[in-house]
Amino acid sequence: MFKPLEGIRILEWGIFHAGPGGPAMLADMGAEVIKIEQPEVGDPIRGLFEYKNIDFGFGEGKNMFFEAANRGKKSITINLANSEGREIAYELVKKSDVFFTNLRLSTIKKMKMDYATLSQIKPQLIYASVTGYGSRGPDADRGGFDFQGQAKSGLMYSLGEPGMPPLLAQFGIADQTTAMMASYQVIAALLMKERFGIGQEVDVSILSTVSYMMYMNNLTTLLTGIEVPRHEQASADPLRNYYRCKDDGWLVLTDTPNSGNWPVICEALGHPELLSNPRYKNRDGRMCDSKELVSLFSKAFLAKPRDEWLRIFHDKNIVICAVNTTREAVQDLQMLENDYIVDYNHPDLGNIKIPGFPIRFSRGEINNNLSAPGLGEHTYTILKELAGYSDKDIDKLRLDKVI
Repeated sequence: MFKPLEGIRILEWGIFHAGPGGPAMLADMGAEVIKIEQPEVGDPIRGLFEYKNIDFGFGEGKNMFFEAANRGKKSITINLANSEGREIAYELVKKSDVFFTNLRLSTIKKMKMDYATLSQIKPQLIYASVTGYGSRGPDADRGGFDFQGQAKSGLMYSLGEPGMPPLLAQFGIADQTTAMMASYQVIAALLMKERFGIGQEVDVSILSTVSYMMYMNNLTTLLTGIEVPRHEQASADPLRNYYRCKDDGWLVLTDTPNSGNWPVICEALGHPELLSNPRYKNRDGRMCDSKELVSLFSKAFLAKPRDEWLRIFHDKNIVICAVNTTREAVQDLQMLENDYIVDYNHPDLGNIKIPGFPIRFSRGEINNNLSAPGLGEHTYTILKELAGYSDKDIDKLRLDKVI
């Protein structure tokens, strides 16, 4: 078996999740990822231990969020505000395929870690960055997190029903999706380097990622000028809707306009009388009475528990599924059978289950991992074996607080 990115080395200078989450996915695929952190401080996400009554901490000062964003990496502590520290980083750049950062543009330039500087050191370097809002425009150097991506893109007004306030989704869905796009940009740039022999700068942002998730919504507004409506269960297409069941479980039904399933669905719900109405034979006619039909269907679904309805509709080959809570989702048989949830033996937590890699390779090996490095855990090894520093040099660097 082959690891897709085995032999690729990535030097990361990133914090929180939208940036570091990308190299974590590349580490899943076999890349060596060296994470630069500030001595004694480290990535700020190391200090995120709780939210309301949820405890994310475990072990010796470790937490779930840092592990998730930095699994499979090596950590080296370097003071990049120090010229000697930058020289260490430059030496590592020479021996890396990719430099990856999500620090603000002004900070990157101040620390002389920008593309113009590093490309002089290694012209074929892939320089990948993640920003909040893009590398150009009035917000180019503004800070942005997951919530800002959901807000500025319009996503928050796409969730929920009409009249509701804008809604946020927990935890870090914009960050994680940006991390996926960040890994994608690196792989595409590496492919171009292999094919054309070029290094280059590539960048993606939280805003660009979430707005691209909103592709169809944005395209609709651009071509029609309308504000895309939120889904209203009570008045939406009765065959493209979600319904509550007897056991308080929910399911979501999706049928296409020309499927011919209207008679099958009416019979299954115990309303064959609807078939005698000629207006209901097509979607346009049904939409004229959508409120009445949705109300009728809602009462019908309340007659049986969710699993019974799922069996009935699956037997009739109707597209339907449960609306899972997160607890239900991570125990869903389909998730487990496809290794979307996998077993992992964590050095501190023992045998646990974690999210699996979303892509399956028939001849590729993936590192399903949730083990992140301690702060500066690999500093000595990297300096000694990769950068060529002697023990005496390393001791002096520690004494001078460069590392």
